[in-house]
Amino acid sequence: HIQDPASQRLTWNKPPKSVLVIKKIRDASLLQPFKELCVYLTEENNMIVYVEKKVLEDPAIANDENFGPVKKKFCTFREDYDDISNQIDFIICLGGDGTLLYASSLFQGSVPPVMAFHLGSLGFLTPFNFENFQSQVTQVIEGNAALVLRSRLKVKVVKEHREKTTVQNGIEENGVVSANLEKEVGKQIMQYQVLNEVVVDRGPSSYLSNVDVFLDGYLITTVQGDGVIVSTPTGSTAYAAAAGASMIHPNVPAIMITPICPHSLSFRPIVVPAGVELKIMLSPDARNTAWVSFDGRKRQEICHGDSISITTSCYPLPSICFRDPVSDWFESLAECLHWNVRKKQNNFTVEEEE
Repeated sequence: HIQDPASQRLTWNKPPKSVLVIKKIRDASLLQPFKELCVYLTEENNMIVYVEKKVLEDPAIANDENFGPVKKKFCTFREDYDDISNQIDFIICLGGDGTLLYASSLFQGSVPPVMAFHLGSLGFLTPFNFENFQSQVTQVIEGNAALVLRSRLKVKVVKEHREKTTVQNGIEENGVVSANLEKEVGKQIMQYQVLNEVVVDRGPSSYLSNVDVFLDGYLITTVQGDGVIVSTPTGSTAYAAAAGASMIHPNVPAIMITPICPHSLSFRPIVVPAGVELKIMLSPDARNTAWVSFDGRKRQEICHGDSISITTSCYPLPSICFRDPVSDWFESLAECLHWNVRKKQNNFTVEEEE
C-alpha cells in the first residue's frame, strides 16, 4: 500500500499546552509580529511559551514596558545548554527557511510539529503568511492541518584523535562547548541530525577535492572536483538544485548525491533509496584535506583516516502545511524559484488557422 501524501494529518491525543517560538535574530521587522503572536498565545490560548534567551536580549524587546507582563510568563532556554526536547508540543517559526533549519538543529531526536511563517528572504519551507495568523494558529491548536514528514539525515563523524583534550561537563579545555560529543580511545565521534544537506568540499585549498564515496560498504565512486552534496528531498531544492540536481518532493523516500563542479563530463547527480548507509572518506592519495558542514553549520576539517557516515534518520521533521503537501510544494517552486514561469504562447485567431 502506497500512502497518499494528502492523508497525513496533524491530530492531538490531548490539547497542546506548550509552544516554542523561534524568531530570526537581528531583524527589526519581526519584532511586532513576534509580540503580537506571543500575546495571542499567552493571553488568548493560555499557552506556555518557550523563547530563546538571546531573543529577549534584543533592546527593542527588553526596553518595551508594554510587553513586560507577557515577557514574564516566558520560559527561556539557551542553545547547547538547556534540553527542552521533551517539553514542547509544537513549534512556530518567524523568519525565512533558516529558522526552520535552526529549529531542526535544536531537536536531535523526535521533533514536534513545526508551523513556519514566511517573514524572511526566500520562504520555500515557510508556507504561512502572517496576516491571518490568529485563525491559522487556532486551526493548528485544534488539530485541523495537513502534515508533510520531511526526512532528515543521521550523520556520524568519526575523527582520529590527534591531540589530547579533556571534557568536563560538556566543555573542553579551550572553552568550546562539545555538544553531542563522545570520546573513544583514539577516536572522536560526533552525531548530527540534518534537514537539508551534508556538504563536503575542498575548503580553502586550491587543489581538487578527492573523496571516496561508499554505499553500504561498496565503493561507488571517487569525487574529484569542488566537493559533493548529500541531501534529503527537502534539501534537493537548496544547494543541490543550484549544483544542477533534480528537485524531489519531500514525501519521496530518497537520498540525493550531487557533485559540486566535478572534473568529469559524465558525473551526473544520482538518487539512492532512503535507508542505505553512505560513507565518505578522503582518498588515500588525496593531496589536501576536506571540509564538511551540516545544514551550513558546524563546519569542520576532515583529514586522512576520518570518516562521515550518512543514513536516513528515524526522526523526521513534521512540517505543517498551509493547504496540502502537493499544492504547497508546487506553489513554492513557482513563487520562490520561478519554476517553468514564462509568458504563454498566443493562440491562433480564426483567420490564421484558415
